[in-house]
Order: sequence, then structure tokens, then C-alpha cells
Amino acid sequence: MTRTSRILAAAAAFLALGACSPLSLFATLTPQDHAPREARGVAYGADPRQKLDVYAPPGAGAGLPVAVFFYGGSWSAGRRQDYAWAGRSLAAEGFLTVAPDYRIYPQARFPAFLEDGALALRWVQDNAAAYGGDPARIVLVGHSAGAYNAVMLALDSRYLRAAGVDPARIRAAAGLSGPYDFLPLEGRTTPRIFGAAADLSQTQPVVMARPGAPPMFLATGADDRLVGPYNTRNLAQALRAQGGLVEERVYPHMAHVGAVLALSRPFRGRSALRADLASFLHRHTASTLAGPR
Repeated sequence: MTRTSRILAAAAAFLALGACSPLSLFATLTPQDHAPREARGVAYGADPRQKLDVYAPPGAGAGLPVAVFFYGGSWSAGRRQDYAWAGRSLAAEGFLTVAPDYRIYPQARFPAFLEDGALALRWVQDNAAAYGGDPARIVLVGHSAGAYNAVMLALDSRYLRAAGVDPARIRAAAGLSGPYDFLPLEGRTTPRIFGAAADLSQTQPVVMARPGAPPMFLATGADDRLVGPYNTRNLAQALRAQGGLVEERVYPHMAHVGAVLALSRPFRGRSALRADLASFLHRHTASTLAGPR
């Protein structure tokens, strides 16, 4: 094992121990896909955390499907800069990729991070075409807490409508190792983040499953001890009960952090997750005709 490989392995281990908070060392050292960063630190709102980066496929033209990537971090940590490799990975698969920051605890509590996600999507709706994207073909992708954000925005259209976003533009959503069914609230910070909600059931994606929801790709690792695979299983069952289209994947020998590391060049060869994800998203952005919402 080379020195760089040992550092990457150590960085991945620290990432796992840190409950998926960003790790600058991994972001700095990991080999990245060739996908130019078209814009850096673009404001989509007035708060300092309301900024985003844009990545484009090499030689991109116009009319590209748009992927919006939400990183994890237990709604209390995260920086878009430390996930450039994930943004470039999705861009290398042919998506104009937008990676927003969002407000986190203790500055923000539920539903502020969902409101920020919707506001970022308003920016995408209004500006994606200027970077070669098709604002009628948007997919949402997230890992861990970011998977929660992506899935909730796809399921509860109130946040999108409040931001002036047409929900029909969301063609699909993908959640990697997301928490979707986590009542009662446990731990030190989760009750502080969600506990003031007027109706706790409305914080749960598994409760928000509805007819006409965008197609969902839900993936998890069989060895995830941080966010149990039952979250993915329960949401998939709830969506199917509503007639939803769901592709559910459980990858063997994969822990929580492995689901996002599978997007990176050093780790993508260990599972089919990235290829499965890209195939699903391309199938559901292949035409300009939107499904029911």
C-alpha cells in the first residue's frame, strides 16, 4: 500500500467515526474525476451558508440533466468544498451537478435545512440553463442527513412550492444510507434539531410517502451500524404501498460511509453502487416529459 493509499484509508476511517462530517484530508488527496467546476461559492440566499458550487461534464453542451447533491453530517456539520469529488463524480456521469451548503445546527433546526434545499432548487430552476442544464430534468441525490434532505424535498412538495419551485421538475431522488424512520428521537443533538416540530410525524420521510412521488433509488450498506438498513427498507415498503416506483439496493460488506465513498475513484470499484445509481438516474431523465406529482 502506498503512502497516499494509507492516508486515504485513514481519512475514510476518520470520516466514518465522525458520522460523515466532511474530511478535508480525503477531499484534498483523493483522485478526482475530470469535471470542471463551473462556478464556486454562488449565493442562492442571503445567509453565509447559502452558497453552492456547480460542476459540469467535460465538453458539456446544453440540455443536460441536473443533479443536486446534498452531503451528510448529522445536520450539524459539512462543507460543500469537502465533497468536490462527489460533485465531479456525478458530473462525470453526464449530469450538471450542483452542490449546495445549507444551514446546520446549532444555527438552524428543522425545517431550516429543507427550506435551504428548496431555495437552492429555486436557484437551479432559474439558472441551470445558463450552465448547460435542463431545469425540467432535476434529480436529487444525498447521503446520510443529505439523503434525508433529498428524499423529504421529493416527498413533501410544500417546501418546493413555498420557494417557487415546480415539483414536476424533480424527476427522481436517490438516498444513500439515509435516516427515514427515526422516531422516537434519540441521541444528544437529534432531539434538539427536530424536537420543536409541531408534529413529529411530519419530520419522517416514511410518513410522507405519497402517490405520485418521484421515482426513488434507495441504497444502503448491509453493515451500516450508524443508520440502520431498516430505514431504507421501511421507506421502500411505504412508497410501494402508495404505488411508488422504488429501486431498493442493499450492498454487502458496506458500512455507513461506504455508500458515499462509492462515488469516489479510490472506492468505487468495491461495489456497483455508482453504476447502479447513474443507470437509475439516466433512465428517469431520458425524456423531457415529467410524470405526475
